[in-house]
Order: sequence, then C-alpha cells, then structure tokens
Amino acid sequence: MHRLQRVLNRLVDRVDTPMPIVLADVMQRNIDGMQGFAVEHDLDLRPHVKTHKCVEVGRRQVEAGAVGISAGNVGEAEVFAQAGFEDIFIAYPVWPSGTKGDRIRRLAQTTRMRVGVDNLAAVEALADAMRGEPDRLEVVVEIDCGARRSGAPPAAAGDLARAARKRGLVPVGVYTYPGHGSSGPGSREPAAHDQEAALTAAVRSFGDVGITAEVVSAGSTPTAAFSTSSVITEIRPGEYVFYDLNNTRLGTCDDDQIALFVAATVVSDWVPDQVILDVGTKALGGEGNPERGYGGIAGKKAVLAKLNEYHGFAAVPGGQPRPSVGSLIPVVPNHVCPVVNSFDELLVTDTEGTMLERWPVAARGLLS
Repeated sequence: MHRLQRVLNRLVDRVDTPMPIVLADVMQRNIDGMQGFAVEHDLDLRPHVKTHKCVEVGRRQVEAGAVGISAGNVGEAEVFAQAGFEDIFIAYPVWPSGTKGDRIRRLAQTTRMRVGVDNLAAVEALADAMRGEPDRLEVVVEIDCGARRSGAPPAAAGDLARAARKRGLVPVGVYTYPGHGSSGPGSREPAAHDQEAALTAAVRSFGDVGITAEVVSAGSTPTAAFSTSSVITEIRPGEYVFYDLNNTRLGTCDDDQIALFVAATVVSDWVPDQVILDVGTKALGGEGNPERGYGGIAGKKAVLAKLNEYHGFAAVPGGQPRPSVGSLIPVVPNHVCPVVNSFDELLVTDTEGTMLERWPVAARGLLS
C-alpha cells in the first residue's frame, strides 16, 4: 500500500473531504534540505510564501535559517508582517494603484520591505507613494531570462536602478524567474544557465552606472539545484516545501518528498473504467491536460482525466481494481500552489498519524 494511502486510512474517521493533508515530517525534511543546500552553496534562502500562504509554515522556514520571505502581492506581505515577519520581498513588478501605495508605505515603516520593479513608470509611482520617505523602500529590478513574462532586458537594469536612486528609493539588486525551467523534462538546467547569463549581464549593467547589485536573486524550485553560480546571492523557491506531481515529472523531487496531498472520496462508480471523486477545479485548480491528467492517485497509474467544478473523473485502466464508493483516495495535485489557495486550512499530520492539527491558510484569497 502506498504511504499516502496508509496515512489517509488512519484519518478515515477524522477528515471531511476534500481536504489538503500536510505531512509535517516530510515538509520539515524538505525545508531542512533546501536550507542545507543554500548554506552549502553560500546562498541566502528567501522562500516564496505564495505556495503555502500559511504563517505556521513560514515560521518553520525562518526558524530553519531563511533570511526572510518572498511574497507575491501586498496582501500576502501584510499578513506575514502582521505575524511578525521582518524581512519581506514582494517579488513582483508592483504598480501601486488604488490603496497599494499607502499599504506599501505603511509596511515599509515597520518592516524591511523590498518590491520588484521592471519599468520607469513604476519607479516614479512608488517614489510618489512613499510621500517623502522613499529611502524606507528597497527596490529590486526584475529582468527577463527567457520566461518571457515580466522583467526588463538585463541591459536596462542599471538605468532603472539609477532612476530609482535619483528618486530616493534604494536599489539593492536584481531578480529573475526562469519559468521555462518547468516546461518539461530536461528544461531545468538550460533555464538555470539562461538565468545565470541574464543575472550576470544585469549586475554588469548596475556597475556601468556606478551602483552595486548587492542582491542577485534567483528562482525557482525546479531550477534551484542549478542556481549555484557565484553571481547569485539568494534563491526564492516556493513549491519545495510541499512539492507536487509536476516536480516529480521534472525530476526535481522524488515521490517520497511529496508533503501535501488532497484527501478525496469516491462518490460514484456507474461508468466502467472510471470513478468519480469529490474533487474538481474548486479544490485542485485547472492545471493539466487530458494527456497527463489533472492530478494523480497516489500509488496508482490512474489519473484524473477530467475535472468539473466539484467532480474529478478518475480513469481506472482496464484490469485494475476500482475503488468502491465511499473509499478515501489520496490525490497528488499537478501544481500545489492553487490547491492551497482553495482551502481555509491545512490538516496537518505525519507519516505515522501521531498528530493532527489544523493550520489556517492565513493569506488565502489575497491577490492584491
């Protein structure tokens, strides 16, 4: 029997489905493993809390040695700042519209705050938002390294840093996101090489205008193992705390490093070679496709071949026994981040079932 199924069997009378289950001992090994990797390579670790959005998990990362946290938006930063986190980087090209400018200014008065920028207009808007106190806010210039998402060309980093300094903001370095390292097996190392080249060029661009890039920040979980260049000073992985099916397919982790799964129940079995689980897009998000599925059933070749909002279509290949109606099934998500954001709390246990706690997903639903 698969280890996740054994855990779930121990919880059969204590869990309502669907529910995300966290294995605290596996999670802690993941936290300690990434922290050990960072120390070994003389890197700061600044984990991205968008994956777990949970103060309890973030505290364990900082207690293990993380220098601070990365957040995806102002709301996440506010939740963690209120919980006592003192060093926060919003790793996003922030545009301080609506109330965001005032909120960033308030955060910067009590917390060491860094925000991402990738254009001159944002530099000007952030400086205006700081209302005479721009030196309280550190900015990190985002550059593109091949993911073709946000991020300025590396050669433009210096000009952006100079503009920020001219307005009184504090430019501390550069960051990037090698998202193309998640495009499939074999993509991780080439993307990390692209990341290194882009960050090196951006640091040179800073030097050309007389500014030192003290922070050279790299992501992500799939590329972390290859982010060891001497130019890089910190890494910002997020998914490593739980991992997921995408990361196992990429070769980033092993099956025994999966620290979160979703408990589901078989609710219908009328169609041959298929059962219906009580997990759909509301619980798992919508990432996947018919070829690789929308999540996997731990220990089985079966995948979720289709999702409706509250229904998961689990294909059961011919010849395999079908789980009966009422059975609890551990589903490993393709991508863990949207799963966590779908729930108010995490049910936390360990591989022996010796503890059971509920941890709030305190930053759930905060997107701005």
